[in-house]
Amino acid sequence: MRTRASLMVGRDDELRTVGQALYAARSGAGRAVFLAGEGGIGKSRLAAAAADLGFAADMSILRGRGSSVGPMVPFRSLAEALMSLLRAGDAVDIEALGPYRPVLARLVPDWGPPPPGGASTSLVVLAEAVLRLAALVGRGRGCLIILDDLQDADAETLAVVEYLVDNLDRQPTMLLGTVRTEPCPALDLVRSAAQRRSAVLIELNRLADDEVRRLAGACLGGDATHVPEQVAEHLCAHTGGIPLLVEELLSGMLSSGLLVSETDGWRVTGTIQTTVSTTLARSVAGRLAKLGAPGRELLSVAAVLGRRFPLAVIQTATGLDDRELLSYLHAELTAQLVAPDEEISGWYAFQHPLIAEALQTLLHPAERSRLTRQVADAVERCYPGLPGEWCQITASLRLTSGDRSSAGRLFAEAGRRALDQGAANSAVTLLDKATGLLTPDDDAQDYADAFATLLYALAETGQVERAVAAAGELDRISGVLDRRSRAQLHTRLAWAAAVAGRTTDGLTQVEISRRLLGPDAADEDLAPVDAVAAHLMLDVAGPGQVRIAESLARRAAAVAEAAPLPMVACQAWQLLGALSRGRDPDEGTACLERARELAVRHGLRLEEIHALIRLGNDDALRDGNVDRLEQVRQEASQVGAVTTRYQAEASLALYATLRGDFADAEALLDQVLGVTTRLKLLETTRYALLLRAIVGAHRGRRREMDAALAELRHWAGDLAQLTPRVHGLARSWCALLEENRPRALEELSRALDAEERSPSIYQLTGRYGLRLLLRVLNGEADEAEYAAVTSAPVSQLRWDRQFALFAKAVLYGRAGRRAEAADTVAEAERVGAPYATGRHMGLRLVSEAAVADNWGTPVEWLRTAEEYFHTVEVTAVASACRALMRRAGASVAQRRRGVQAIPSALRSVGVTVREYEILQLLIERLGNREIAERLHLSPRTVEKHVASLIAKTGQRDRIALSEFGSMALSA
Repeated sequence: MRTRASLMVGRDDELRTVGQALYAARSGAGRAVFLAGEGGIGKSRLAAAAADLGFAADMSILRGRGSSVGPMVPFRSLAEALMSLLRAGDAVDIEALGPYRPVLARLVPDWGPPPPGGASTSLVVLAEAVLRLAALVGRGRGCLIILDDLQDADAETLAVVEYLVDNLDRQPTMLLGTVRTEPCPALDLVRSAAQRRSAVLIELNRLADDEVRRLAGACLGGDATHVPEQVAEHLCAHTGGIPLLVEELLSGMLSSGLLVSETDGWRVTGTIQTTVSTTLARSVAGRLAKLGAPGRELLSVAAVLGRRFPLAVIQTATGLDDRELLSYLHAELTAQLVAPDEEISGWYAFQHPLIAEALQTLLHPAERSRLTRQVADAVERCYPGLPGEWCQITASLRLTSGDRSSAGRLFAEAGRRALDQGAANSAVTLLDKATGLLTPDDDAQDYADAFATLLYALAETGQVERAVAAAGELDRISGVLDRRSRAQLHTRLAWAAAVAGRTTDGLTQVEISRRLLGPDAADEDLAPVDAVAAHLMLDVAGPGQVRIAESLARRAAAVAEAAPLPMVACQAWQLLGALSRGRDPDEGTACLERARELAVRHGLRLEEIHALIRLGNDDALRDGNVDRLEQVRQEASQVGAVTTRYQAEASLALYATLRGDFADAEALLDQVLGVTTRLKLLETTRYALLLRAIVGAHRGRRREMDAALAELRHWAGDLAQLTPRVHGLARSWCALLEENRPRALEELSRALDAEERSPSIYQLTGRYGLRLLLRVLNGEADEAEYAAVTSAPVSQLRWDRQFALFAKAVLYGRAGRRAEAADTVAEAERVGAPYATGRHMGLRLVSEAAVADNWGTPVEWLRTAEEYFHTVEVTAVASACRALMRRAGASVAQRRRGVQAIPSALRSVGVTVREYEILQLLIERLGNREIAERLHLSPRTVEKHVASLIAKTGQRDRIALSEFGSMALSA
C-alpha cells in the first residue's frame, strides 16, 4: 500500500513562486530561491517538484547535496551538482570556459587536469567558474542548480553560493537551495540574501489540520473523506503538521494492521497510541522487527553511512551476495524506507534523512561501534586510497568506532587534500580535528605532520596571527620528535610569521631552527631555513640587510640545486633576481632565467609562472614593454593559478599608471583588491594599495593619494620598507603636479635617505631620474654628479633614463651647446614615448631652462605639455605652461569649451576655438563677410583671425590655409 502522497498538499503558493522563478530564469533574469524549514517539512519534495518542472521545460539541471557524515566535506554539493551533468549525458563544451576549465577540473576530474602543484584556487574565481558553466549549459534553454541540505555544506561552498546569489540576475540560471531552520551559517547566509533582496526565501510552514487530512487521503489513494475520523484526529494531534510524520505514522498503522482496507473504505481495528517524539523511531523499529536479522543488519549498516550509500560498500560489509542484497532492498517493508538513488547509479538512499537518524538511535553503543568499524573496513576495501570524500567519511567512521589514532591520520590526510583543493577553511577544520585526536606521545610524527600542514592552512585563510601564536604548541611535542623534525616545524612557523609581517617572530623561529639543527647540520636541512631567512631580512631596517639576504639566498640556491630541492632553488633564484636587479639589471635577469630553467626542468609549472612574472617586470622596466606580463597573466589563468594572476595584474596596473592609462590602472586595482582583501592575501593587497596611492599622485589628486596611504597603513602598519616608493613615486609626483618643486625635491630626498638607511630592492624611486633632473634645474648638480648617477647600470631603466636625458639637455644648454641640447630633448621624448605624464612633465621642466638659456623650441614643447595637462585636468601644470609661454613672448589661446574638438595638429600650434570655427568655414571657400554673418562677427574681426591662422600654421595665403585645414580635419 502506498504511504507517500501522489500529490503535494498545502504548497500551491510555494510551487507557484518556484515556477515563476524558473520562467524568469529561462528568460535570462536568473535568481536564487531558498526553501527553509524543519526536518520532514517537505523541502526536498518541493525541490524535486521544481526539478520536474525544469525537466519538462528542457532546462539543464545540476543537483547536489551537503554531506551529513562527520565534518563538512569540502565542495561536496558543488562537485556532485557538476558531475550530475555528466551522469545526465548533457554535452558540455568545457573548452569554451577557457581559463576556468582547470579550476572546475578540481571538482570534476573528467574535465581535464587541475592546476599543477596543488595550487590553491580563489573562491571568487571558483564561484565565477561555476557561474560561467551554468551560463554555458543553460544557453538557449536555462539552467537549474539545486543544492539540498545546505546546513551540511562547508564554508567554501557557502562562499560560492553567496557569489552566485549576487551574480545570477543577468543570465538564465536559477539556484534553488534547501536549508533547515536551525542555527547554522547557511541559514544566516540565506536570510541575509533575502533581506538585501538578492534572493527569495520561502519558509515552509507546518500543514493545517485540513491539509493533514488531505495529505492522509492522498496517501490512502483518495481524498480527505476516505480517512477515518479517528485516524484523522490522531494525525492532526500527534504529527504537528509535519508531512513526513503523517506518512510515517500512516505507514506504521498499515504495517501493524491497525488500519485496514475494506470494500466500503478504511477501518481502524484497535486503539491508536503514539506520541510525536517516538513516532518515527517506533515506526522504523516495527519494520525492522519484521525484516529478520540480515535485513536489520543491512539497514543498520546503511544508516551508519548516512542518508545515501553505495551497494558495493553495503555488500562488502554484510557479506550478502547480489541476489540476497537486492531481495532485501526490494522487499515491501524495506522499500518503504529506502529506494534507488536518482542521482548515482549503484547507490540507494533513505526516503528521508530522519529515517537514517532514527535507525542510528536504535543501535546500542557497542553495536554501533562494531558496525562503524565493519563499514570503515569495507570502504577501505572498496575504495583503495580513499579517494574524494571517502577519506573523510572513513575518518568519521573510525572515530565513531573508537579508533582515535586512525581517525586523526585520516582527518589529517583529508585536511591536506582540502588545502590542495583550495578549501583552506575546511582544511583548518579538518586539521584541527586531526591534531585534537592525535597525541604527541603516541602519534608524535603524525601529529607533527598534521600540525605543519595546519600552519600552512592558517596562513592561507589569513589566520596568520593564530599560526604565529601556535609556536607554544611545539612544547607539547618537543620531547618526542627528533631535532630535525622540530626544526622543520619552526621553519614553517617562520614562513607564517613572514606572511603576517611579524619579522621579529619569524627571525626568532629561524634561530630556533638553526639551534635545533646544530653546527653540524646537513646543508640540505639548512637550505629551507636560509631561504625563509633571506625573505625576512628584507624587512629588517639597516644598511646591510640586502647584502645579508643576498648571501643567504645564494647559499640556499646552491645547496638546493645540488640536493636537489628544486622548489627551494627556484624560490631562492627568484629572490636573487629581485636582489641583484638594483645593482645590475642584466644579472637580475640572468637569475630569473635560471629560476625559470629549473622550474621547467623539474616540471614546476607554478614556479615557472612566478619566474615569468618577474621577467615580465624586467621587460617593462627596461623597455616599457608589458607583452610578457600580459602573456603570463593569461598562462596563469589557463593553468588555474589565479592568485598568481593577481600579482601580474598589480604589476600591469603600475605600468598603466606610468603610461598615463589611469582608468585601466584603477580598473585592474579594483579587480585585484576586490579579491585579495577578501582572501587576505596581504602582500598583494599592500602592493595594490600602494599603487592606488601612486595613481592618485600621478593624477595630481592629493586627497585620493592620502586616502590610499591611510588604508595602506591599516594593512601594513609600519610603512618603513615602503618609504622609498611612497615618497619617490607617490608624494614627490603629487607635489610636482601641484607645481611645488621644492616639496617634490624634498620628498625625493626623503626617499633617497630611506634607501641609504635601509636599502630597497625596488626601483623607480627617483634616485636615477627625476631627482637628478630637479637638482640640475636648481643648479645643485653638475656634470660630475650627472656622470656619477648615470654610471650605475640600473640608471638605464627606461622610466628613469628619460629624466636623466632631460637633465643632460639642461646641462648642454647652460654650456652653450644648443644643438646638442635640442637633440637630447628629442632623444628624451623618444625614450619617454610610453610614459605620457613623465614625458610631458619633462618637457614642461626643460622648457623653463631652454627659455632662460635661449635654446631649443620651448614654446612648442610648452604647447604640447599644456595641451596634455589641460586634457588630464592637472590645472596647476597647465597654467604654469601658459605662463611660461607668455614669458617667452608667445600668444596663448584662451581655453574655451570645444577645444577637444580641435584636431591635435591644430591645437599644437595654438589654434583657438574661434579660429577653428573660422577655419572650417574657410574650407568651404566662404569669404570674410559670409563667415562674419554666419558667426555674428564683424568682417574686420574675421580678417584678424584669418591672419592669425596664417601666421600660426605657416601658410602663405588663405587658399593654402584652407587646404592645410582640410588635411588637418581629415587626418
